[in-house]
Amino acid sequence: MLIISACTTFARRKNNIMDTEKPLCRQVSDAVSTSDTDDYQTVPTLLIAKTFPGLEPVLANELTALGASDIRPGIRVVSFKGTKELMYRANFSLRTAVRILLPIRFFRASNADEVYKEAYKTAWERYIQPGQTFAVDAVTYSEEFVNSRFVAYRVKDAVVDYFREKTGARPNISVTNPDIRLHIHISGTDATLALDSSGASLHQRGYRSESVEAPINEVLAAGIILLTGWKGEADFIDPMCGSGTFLVEAALIARGIAPGVFRKGYAFERWNDFDRGLFQRIYDDDSGEHDFPHHIYGYDIDPKAVAVSQANIKAAGLSKDITVGLKDFKDFDAPAEKAVIVTNPPYGERITTPNLPGTYRMIGERLKHAFQGNEAWILTFKNEDLIHQIGLKPSVKIPLFNGSLPCELLQYRMFDGKFKEFRADGGVIKTEREKEERREKPKPKKTNNYFRRQQERANNEDGDIRSFTFHSLEREREQRRKTGKDYGRSGFGRGKDRAADRKKESKEPFAARRFRSEQLVSERRKEFNKRKKIFSNDG
Repeated sequence: MLIISACTTFARRKNNIMDTEKPLCRQVSDAVSTSDTDDYQTVPTLLIAKTFPGLEPVLANELTALGASDIRPGIRVVSFKGTKELMYRANFSLRTAVRILLPIRFFRASNADEVYKEAYKTAWERYIQPGQTFAVDAVTYSEEFVNSRFVAYRVKDAVVDYFREKTGARPNISVTNPDIRLHIHISGTDATLALDSSGASLHQRGYRSESVEAPINEVLAAGIILLTGWKGEADFIDPMCGSGTFLVEAALIARGIAPGVFRKGYAFERWNDFDRGLFQRIYDDDSGEHDFPHHIYGYDIDPKAVAVSQANIKAAGLSKDITVGLKDFKDFDAPAEKAVIVTNPPYGERITTPNLPGTYRMIGERLKHAFQGNEAWILTFKNEDLIHQIGLKPSVKIPLFNGSLPCELLQYRMFDGKFKEFRADGGVIKTEREKEERREKPKPKKTNNYFRRQQERANNEDGDIRSFTFHSLEREREQRRKTGKDYGRSGFGRGKDRAADRKKESKEPFAARRFRSEQLVSERRKEFNKRKKIFSNDG
């Protein structure tokens, strides 16, 4: 068997990603052709850090702080140049990177056979030693390569055939724990073959001992906190903390603790050029750690979530900096000190509430009355009708993805008194730079059906059978309206519609009017029988 990471593209973003990633592939081509990965001990070579959509600028800033050079953000990736030491540090210290890749070959291919031939040309004995296992991850954005699994198999075949031809023995494949992990990326006809230096995704920090349903990814949580600009200069609050991911990531950022301290290992530790002494020095370097003078608070309405959060916080050794309690957001009180809220409420997709619109209205009400003078950031599903329920105007909207769900990170700057007084005192809701960035972004389309569906679901759950919305009947009525046959609930026209019907009927032959009347009676009888059956089952 073979480990395959088939990264599929969201349909409405696929063409854009393919177009914007081609320049990065050509950059990889230039860098690989002009540098030797064997010299990256002292000479900077090309490296690629993968991340989530929307976090590329944050990752680029992290790489700048680490001392990387030639940093170029792309779509879900940031390329940079660095030595072996920087590659180790990137894996150990970056909060918003999913994995770090070391490109070893660039080529162009229009079909799977060409991929096999090009992969076969690689001197694999430089990377895979006798007795070592390997696996292949494949990511494709191409009309020529629609099956990334097949691409990965062809690369695997090339490696196996290479060793069989050279040594007479073939390396083994490991499903769960390979010694060497290869990565093939294809955009259009441009292909990049790389070594994966991370192994397991870097979001797997190692401190999560327990979890709740649909927890937020650690890399995304850290990226959101860094997008807010918070670095520990005030209290931090998550009133819907779930498994406590925001809380732990905030504490790591506030204290300057590298996220890699909890991991059990990295893929580069099994490479034949692994420098154990160098990595030990990086691991033992705590010069960036410092005290955190403020505090982090987490609350949740679910006792299980509170217990899970406390277990994860204890596993991370951060109980001193974080306090978790059982409390509903609607009972949220004003914080004693200046604070920032960062939270991820339910969207109605993987997790929901009995009345989702009401939940968002409650969030807006609590922010308005209990969080004045502070700042709140909310990650929510990208839906204007749902966001509108908060009742507050966000000053910043940052598009992100939570898994496959398109989301927005909303910033709310809460102020005391009236808006005019706030502006007169020099308060700023949105800077000129933020306004300019907003003007350059396309306006998102409103999806009214989402909110209507959530409202109908809430009404059905809260009401009795007489208040239910029968979606099949609604669809039938909508179809009648489109075809000009809108007869209302009673089956007969009303008002102007009735007059128009009579005028139309007077011109119709008797047989046609009778046939249409029988049709209406039949439809009315079917609708009556449906309701009768529902009432009898309910009784």
